[in-house]
Order: sequence, then C-alpha cells, then structure tokens
Amino acid sequence: MVNLSQSLMMRLTSVSLKRIRGTFFDKVHVNLRAGNGGMGNQKFGGIGGKGGDIYMKGTKVKDLMQFAQKYPERRIKAENGGNSADKRLLGLRGKDTIVEVPCGVRAFTDDKLVIGEVNKIDEQVLLARGGIGGNPATSFSGLRGQRLNVTFELSLISDVSLLGFPNAGKSTLLKACSKAKPKIAAYPFTTIKPNIGILEYEDHRKISMADLPGLIEGAHANFGMGHKFLRHIERANLVLMIVDVTGFQLSLQHPKRSAFETIMLLNKELELYDPSYLEKPMALVVNKMDQPGSEEVLSEIRSRLANIEELNENLPEHLKCEKIVQFEDIIPISAKCDVESVKAVKDYVRLSLENIEEKRRSDTIEVEIKEALERLKPDTGEKGPKLV
Repeated sequence: MVNLSQSLMMRLTSVSLKRIRGTFFDKVHVNLRAGNGGMGNQKFGGIGGKGGDIYMKGTKVKDLMQFAQKYPERRIKAENGGNSADKRLLGLRGKDTIVEVPCGVRAFTDDKLVIGEVNKIDEQVLLARGGIGGNPATSFSGLRGQRLNVTFELSLISDVSLLGFPNAGKSTLLKACSKAKPKIAAYPFTTIKPNIGILEYEDHRKISMADLPGLIEGAHANFGMGHKFLRHIERANLVLMIVDVTGFQLSLQHPKRSAFETIMLLNKELELYDPSYLEKPMALVVNKMDQPGSEEVLSEIRSRLANIEELNENLPEHLKCEKIVQFEDIIPISAKCDVESVKAVKDYVRLSLENIEEKRRSDTIEVEIKEALERLKPDTGEKGPKLV
C-alpha cells in the first residue's frame, strides 16, 4: 500500500513537472518557517540552541522554475535549535536554509512590505530569523522562529529591454544582434516568455538584451500578459521601443493601428502602468523598412514626433498621453534582411549605455564633492555661553 502511494505520488509529480516545463516562472508565493529555539536547562542553567534562519541567495539561474520544482508544496523550513542537555549545556544551533534564486528577485510580504532583494551572484538576504534558545530571560523556553508568507518576484536584469506589440520584430532583432535563438513566426505571441541574448563586440564587450513578450492594449490593467512582463522593464538601463512600419492589428476583431498610433498606445501603456518608465533612456526602432512605402511612413513619424506636444492635444482619448517619452534617437531597420541596420542598432546600444554609465559616474562624483564640502564647512552651531 505504501509502495503504491509512493508510486502514484511520483507519477503525479512527473506529470505536474511536465506541465510547468517551458513555463516562465517570475513570481512564486511561499510559506517560510524559521527554526524554533531549543529548550534551555533550568536545573543547570543551560541555554537552548538558536533556531536556523532562512536566507535567499543570488545564483545564475534564469527564472524561478528550479525553485518551484524544488519546493512543490511552497513551504520552506529551517532546522530547530537543539535542546540543552546535562552533557551539553549549550544546545546546537539549528541549520540555516539558503534558498537559491535568480539575480533580480525581490521578496515581499502579503502586505507588500519589501524584505530585501538580491542583484548579484552569491549575494544573500535574511528572510526569516530563527527563534532564540531557551535562557533565563525566556524562562528557559525556546522562542518560535519567524513565520510568514512571502512572494518572490523576479525582475529581469538586462542592459537593454525590447518593448513592442506582438509581431513587431523583437525576436528577429534579438536573433540578428546576438546568438540567442528565440522562436520566430509571422503570427502574434510567438514569444511567450522573455528571451535574453548577449550582444558581443570586437573588443569583447558584452551587453545583455531582453526580448519581452508582446503587449496588447490594456496591458497596464493586466490584459493579455499585462503586469507579468511590463515589470521586467524596471531594471533595464535602456529601452528600445520597436514598431512595425506597416502598423499593427492583433486580429480581425481588433482595429488596425498605424505605426504612429502604435507608438502612442505603447506610450500610454507605460504611462498607466508606471510613469517613471517613460523617464528611462529610450530609442524608437522602426522595423520592416524593406516594405513598400516605408520611407514615407518613417518621414511622417519623424514629423509627428517633432510636433508631438501640439498633436497630442487633438488626439482621440485612447491615444492621448499626459506624459510623452522623449526618444533619444529614431532608428529605421529591417531586422530580417538588412545587416547594416542591425549593426546600427548595436552601435547605438553600446554608445548609449556608455553615456548612461558616464553620467552616473559624473553624478556620483558630484554628490561626493557636495558631501565633502558640507563636512568641511565650519561648525556655526552655538555651543556653550557666549563670552562678552
């Protein structure tokens, strides 16, 4: 009977893992139970061992899939502290539990209180503290370790994020720029999970680029893939907004949008989800320039964006934006058949990231100088009685 139950459990586990294999895990809810403190020894004054803590640690894994497989019941425990005994007055400390997660994971409680995040490999953050062992102050009773429900949420760490509606050519561009092999086809939602490629340069400089699944109108309100992938723009240093020069139509039941309307809709989705995203360095990439009439469309886009503040007032409500992104550059490309245009994107990405890093260094130096000058200012505070 026992063997039959174990066999059935193994089969069910195998089926469940097959179902989730290929799914992109970027959010997992778990219950944490740090170790309880061990009992003290009142007779001899012995101290119980401290309960084990629970940490999360940054690793090279891409998403939370391995984590979900390792903890199918979504419960994580640390070892209890050992009790004090006549022959061992100081109880053994409970073993800590270290949870391995991808870099870019943030842990927060049910009430949205952020516990911490890991952004580097081997960086560790304490999630739940074990209870102290029994001692005179606790009447020799060990205290219970922290117990809380926690959500692990992954925001991809990449230098560049590709943003656009389905079938705009994001995956094609990623494949052309890097050695990544995303699935590519001429229908919407080919990409159903983020792909990360590495752009390599002749001097061995490497830059990471993330291809996010295509948005649809209403993504800010969690329609389509919604929040699931908009969140991954958060940590990108640079965003490339990619639009199809011929426009976009999700299906025959949806209206056809021109390339300019697509730009405004993407702008609006970012504004409604998180306006701070519009402050990120961003370039507009107009793809499929090998199509007939593309030069005229590109010229129209440039003209409209040059007068966007004035045009915005007269746009329909579903296109009108309160805050409009300021593109650093407009780059026409044909990701599928123009190698030189793809190279132009790679060159722009590198130069832009170098400028961003230089500005950060300059801002840091400026802050340090101001702080040093503040420390050098004479103390004008009045101390003690003044001498007349």
